[in-house]
Amino acid sequence: PFYAQPSPSCYAAREMADTSFDDEIRSQFYEFIKRFSSESLSMLSGSGAEPALKDYVEQVLRMVENDRSTLYVDFKEVEAFDPSLAAAIEEHFFRLEPALRGGLRDFVSAEFPAYAQAQRDFHVAFFGMPFTMKIRDATKTENIGKLSCVSGTVTRTSEVRPELVEGVFACGACSTLAEGVKQQFRYTEPMCCAQKSCTNRTVWTLDVKRSKFADWQRVRVQENTSEIPAGCMPRTLDVIVRDENVERAKAGDKAVFTGSLVVSPDVLGMQTGQRTEVRSKQEGRGADAGGVSGLSTLGVRELAYKTCFLASSLSSADARFGDINIRDEGDDEEAVKATFNTAALDEIEEMRAKRDIFSLLAHSIAPTVHGHDDVKRGILLLLMGGVHKQSPDDGTRLRGDINACLVGDPSTAKSQFLKYVCNIVPRAVYASGKASTAAGLTASVTRDEESGDAVIEAGALMLADNGICCIDEFDKMEARDQVAIHEAMEQQTISIAKAGIRATLNARASILAAANPTHGRYDRSKPLSKNLSLGAPIMSRFDLFFVILDECNEVTDHHIAKHIVNLHQHGSLVHIASRPAFNAAQLKRYIKYARTIKPTMTEPARAELIQCYSTLRAESHGPGSTMAQRITVRQLEAMIRLSEAIARVHLDETIKVSYVRQAYRLLRKSVVHVQHPDVEFDEEGAFLDEVLAQAEDADEDPEEVVADEAPAAKKLTVLTFEKFERMKAMLVARLRSAEESAKRSATAAAAAAPAAAGANEEEAAEVVAEASCLRRHELVADYLTQMQIDDESELARERHLVNLVIGRLISKEQVIVELPEQTAVDKADRFLVLHSSVE
Repeated sequence: PFYAQPSPSCYAAREMADTSFDDEIRSQFYEFIKRFSSESLSMLSGSGAEPALKDYVEQVLRMVENDRSTLYVDFKEVEAFDPSLAAAIEEHFFRLEPALRGGLRDFVSAEFPAYAQAQRDFHVAFFGMPFTMKIRDATKTENIGKLSCVSGTVTRTSEVRPELVEGVFACGACSTLAEGVKQQFRYTEPMCCAQKSCTNRTVWTLDVKRSKFADWQRVRVQENTSEIPAGCMPRTLDVIVRDENVERAKAGDKAVFTGSLVVSPDVLGMQTGQRTEVRSKQEGRGADAGGVSGLSTLGVRELAYKTCFLASSLSSADARFGDINIRDEGDDEEAVKATFNTAALDEIEEMRAKRDIFSLLAHSIAPTVHGHDDVKRGILLLLMGGVHKQSPDDGTRLRGDINACLVGDPSTAKSQFLKYVCNIVPRAVYASGKASTAAGLTASVTRDEESGDAVIEAGALMLADNGICCIDEFDKMEARDQVAIHEAMEQQTISIAKAGIRATLNARASILAAANPTHGRYDRSKPLSKNLSLGAPIMSRFDLFFVILDECNEVTDHHIAKHIVNLHQHGSLVHIASRPAFNAAQLKRYIKYARTIKPTMTEPARAELIQCYSTLRAESHGPGSTMAQRITVRQLEAMIRLSEAIARVHLDETIKVSYVRQAYRLLRKSVVHVQHPDVEFDEEGAFLDEVLAQAEDADEDPEEVVADEAPAAKKLTVLTFEKFERMKAMLVARLRSAEESAKRSATAAAAAAPAAAGANEEEAAEVVAEASCLRRHELVADYLTQMQIDDESELARERHLVNLVIGRLISKEQVIVELPEQTAVDKADRFLVLHSSVE
């Protein structure tokens, strides 16, 4: 049997039914705006009692006062008011959106007719959906046209452009206007002229003044790291935002978008030219050959589809999931404080009143890691941060963010600290130095696949703007990649000059890096620069260096093993003896509140900072210094930032002297001291010479004295490296002063008698050489005079040590040279001079 074709009356009936359904939704939404109140839902019982406050009436009033056009509607409140209305909106949102906007226009026209006439269009933005989908789930066919909610991380945003929403076209033949031509994801022209006598179907002119435009922006959203299945690549989705939602999302934000998924043919990719209107393929049959025939004009070729998400509203993922952004620098101090209710403020004051709040907060950092108290204090101060400063005169900026680097042996929980910081800070980016390039860390310039324009692709540091960038395996980075982040670490900007784009981008992020020693394990006999394959410029940009050593200690190993076994046995911190004083939510609330405080420097704190810096500077540059890193002005700025962060820990408006001392102690702790091996002296020959000299002075038999002292002669004398370097510096300085004094005397003598100087140059040179030398006993006597020792036994021991040091400087290090032809001269009377290579 043949199936009957539907008659035109069937299409008319269906269109009439659709129109009546839209009108019903429009009136129901009008009633929702007019009657809903969160304080009273008595209208649901049909009593007709008027509530005290109507939420959306008040919002419309504020919308009119602020000259806005978007009404923000909580979907849960629509469900509470009318479940059938909520179900219809959720199921057919894309189709019913014009009806919802019409209901809003009807209400504004009834209450504020003048504003409704002046405002050309209104919009409805929904939020508060009961479920949030992943990107790979949101792109399924069943979600097309439905109201849904998608979460992801913004990776790129386009520039804001005007979008043609409803066009008015003038016929190219008769100039008749065709109004109300809605644009469906592409530039759409009328099919035919309104004049029946006009045969034009192709030549149209857009009337820009009468057409409706809207702000348009494309946002590229990528799956969150925690939502990517194992073995899968992260998927992306293009989100289209319009009107008041543009410029609300930036690269690095974790955002939630509410709207509908739409699918459109990718005509732009299948045709050439700028116009996307399809033309008739029957060009040789005249202008009236059939008009626009749709997708059939594309011929026999594969049809490509493009999916995108039309967002009616967007919000931060932190607020959506109840998270707390502890580093939201965009808000004002008073605005941030206003987000805390009375209970939260009371809890913060109660935490502040505790006796040792610094240690309690530090112990709450990474509670699954046992020990490492100083590292936890440093990470807490990194989360607190210092105060950003900017000069009002020339605009010079001083960074307040703190950079820290964890260096240590394998299996010392370095990566655990980085992962914890990434979890506690919403705007944190985790990167690996081995797998990252300079462009991946900073920014790159790529070509837009649709427009072909050069666009900036954000790197890890840009995505972590106003956050923290955690870089693991920092020592595995290439040298050219390390140079790329110099500017970002100090000036906190990224400069790009590529493909005709010259821009300076913000990278106001703290950097927490983890690195392994060059040879696998840290060698304490070498300075920090020798244990790391990092250059001096990038090392100086870190405020704190923490060296974590895997040392064998029976008590510590027992506690660590017990801690780890309890974690694996119970899977939580419940059965751990020393549980943290505060949970993660309390810690984040306290840090967010503390970051609103901008402590100022007091005069005693300023003097203490200067004194501490002078002490550190002298220790790092003095002879025999064991500091693994040279102290520069950047360490002074680091001490200031640490002091400000400690003041924030105590919620103090001023920086006290005690805070400066704590910062000084932490900085000294972070600059690990090099453990040089002690200097051992093979003193048998030197000892015997001394014994023989003492025997001659006492008129004793030298053989008997040597026999009596033979066991002692075989003993080794051990001197610490620090003391050896100090003694060496004093001896070299004394010989240097004698040399300079002799040169000055010779210069003065030559100036006084120039004629004689020319005749006796050789004799003058010999005199200078002899005057620049010191006899060994004179050098020893000068050293003992500077030491100012009163005890006779101590004086004899120091004389013995300085003779050993002089002997080592002559024989092994060759810093001091004995003048030749002195073999017959007693060792104590021999002339000593500095080697020419000694600076």
